[in-house]
Amino acid sequence: MHKVIHSESIRSALAHRGWTQAQLAKQLGESPQLVSLWLKGENFPSPAKLLKLAATLKLGFDKLVVPSADQPVIAFRKKAGAKTTDEHIVKARGMGELLKPLVRYLPEQRALHTLLPSPTTDYAPLQAAAAQVRAKIGIGAVAVLAYEHLIGEFKQNDAVLVPVLWGEKQNHKNALHILLRAENVTFIYLNLDTRLEDFKFWMAHELAHVYTPTLAGTEEGEDFADAFAGALLFPQACAEQAYTEASRARSVKGEMAALQRHANEHSISVYTVFREVQAFASFKGLQLLSVDEKTLHVVRNSQRGELVSATLFKPQAPRPQDLIALTAQLFQSDFFVALQRLLNDRGSGESYVQQLLDIPLQDGVALYEALNGARVS
Repeated sequence: MHKVIHSESIRSALAHRGWTQAQLAKQLGESPQLVSLWLKGENFPSPAKLLKLAATLKLGFDKLVVPSADQPVIAFRKKAGAKTTDEHIVKARGMGELLKPLVRYLPEQRALHTLLPSPTTDYAPLQAAAAQVRAKIGIGAVAVLAYEHLIGEFKQNDAVLVPVLWGEKQNHKNALHILLRAENVTFIYLNLDTRLEDFKFWMAHELAHVYTPTLAGTEEGEDFADAFAGALLFPQACAEQAYTEASRARSVKGEMAALQRHANEHSISVYTVFREVQAFASFKGLQLLSVDEKTLHVVRNSQRGELVSATLFKPQAPRPQDLIALTAQLFQSDFFVALQRLLNDRGSGESYVQQLLDIPLQDGVALYEALNGARVS
């Protein structure tokens, strides 16, 4: 099914401004015939033209394009304070379209996926859902959930992990979730330029999206994914232990020390531990801890861990072949194997790699060259 411009929204916007189609075409620097084809659904603007159309008419992306059954569903794991713009949405959906031809080069899909039928952020059912997943993975109520457990779940559910190096600050997102509904495949881009104590939470957050595909791309889905990630990484039994220790402390400093010990043990942020402990106390009707979020963030920001990329690629800067090997070996992902096969089969060039991974062109060229020199297994 091809994409179609929402002609009624555009005509309404033109009427509001008193413009004709010809005047719109002049504003866009396009021919009136091309604009007419857009409105008839016989042609579709490129991402750059779509953004210009949105800016000219001051219409959001979702009001410009008629949703289609095969449209990629996207969800961002944004950095703090970052705002998702129409440009981000258009680029991410464009990446989704570029991923579609890659699917046929992936291994055959599994018959069964894990689904959470009634996702909710209510404490008791949320904890039950987390306990169900932990039991499936084969770990106990207070055991540390390892990266390997999460990676294995992505693999079992045909979610393809795509480790990327997007930088610590220059990109608005730390993870990008792209669900191709028609193909029934999910791609999850994970930014390795992320602090260690946050990375596991983001992986758990993305796994929640995999378990609840009907909520993908919605605010409800984001809220559930955040809540589920906390419950999965630090469930009620862990929160009860941490609360018991922290509540016996005689000072805020003592509470913080107790919370930090548990955070270190589970390789997660102290903020995640704090949120789960306070949620447990509230659910049980117990007195909340004295430490407040502002104090907690001050302490947390003063004790930031290393970047995942720095840990994985010590002592040298990562090379393209290192990222390719890491993707297959550590993240159990067939992404680059499939991409290398596609490049060989279709003759796609460096720009395809660059756009597919949302990286600078020089990095796309380097990866393309590394893939061309790699041997497909």
